[in-house]
Amino acid sequence: MTSSLVPNLTGMGIFGMGMSVPDRILTNEDLAKIVDTNNDWIVSRTGIRERRITDADTATSDLAAAAALAAMEDASIDPEEIDMVICATTSGDYVWPATACVVQRRIGANRAAAFDLSAACSGFCYGLTVASGLIRSGTMKNILLIGADTLTKHLNWQDRATCILFGDGAGAVVLRPCNPEEGMISSALGADGNGLESVWIPAGGTRTPTSPETLNAQLNSLTMRGQEVYRFAIEKVPSIILEALKRVCLLPSDVTLMVMHQANLRIMQTVAKRLDFPMERVFINLDKYGNTSAASIPMALTEAQSQNLLHKGDIVVTVGFGAGLTWGANVIRWNRDR
Repeated sequence: MTSSLVPNLTGMGIFGMGMSVPDRILTNEDLAKIVDTNNDWIVSRTGIRERRITDADTATSDLAAAAALAAMEDASIDPEEIDMVICATTSGDYVWPATACVVQRRIGANRAAAFDLSAACSGFCYGLTVASGLIRSGTMKNILLIGADTLTKHLNWQDRATCILFGDGAGAVVLRPCNPEEGMISSALGADGNGLESVWIPAGGTRTPTSPETLNAQLNSLTMRGQEVYRFAIEKVPSIILEALKRVCLLPSDVTLMVMHQANLRIMQTVAKRLDFPMERVFINLDKYGNTSAASIPMALTEAQSQNLLHKGDIVVTVGFGAGLTWGANVIRWNRDR
């Protein structure tokens, strides 16, 4: 399934960005002490050199709130001006209530509605599309969209197929109306539930509740069929990018910066090659943070801004893919002067 945006008199732009990561750094050398792996093996297969890990006292909402406050400061907006908080996460503080509600309380956004969006590593791209519909319709004016995950709390640290990949983090953006020819100008989304077992946590929900048996069998930990996910990504990501660009009569050659979900360097290289897109225009911070799921794209945007890589009028493409299976792309004509 795909979705497109119906043009009207209002666009949606990004007016503030922020991110937050834990202090603790876990290097590949550190991992080699607890699982059968080594730095060269991890780097050659993933591009990851280190990742950030939360401690026992830090929850997803802690990182999300810190990123939200940084984004609001960047946008020069007060918490009371926020109309809605959307938190894209699959590792919330609780089964319920929504982590967005926890963040709303923490940051003092007392007027805001709040809900979580669960689309795994595609969550931020889905969230941009949802927020655009709310803003373009006039329903909302100021939306705080957060991508935050602490998936290291759901890992089996003896499974080297997964424990080497993930890190914790949060990124946030403040979204507001803008000129309809700027900001997010196109979106395309997709999903295929037939691949849900490719990357998932088998137990802990209502289908298979947590029990001593599921805990002993590590069924409450993230599992992944790496080759299936790789094949899925290199097939779906180029096509969803082309679909989103086609809707606004653009080509990959028109794109200034590609901000992909930071899952695996080989996936990003293969996607770029299939699109004949230069890797020097693909933003990469995977080596420092690993796969931070829904947080990876807003974290990458925040760092791209800090490195002066985003300029008014640039065409920026964000693309996410992950569990579900889900995928999505957004085309943004950058609306900020800095």
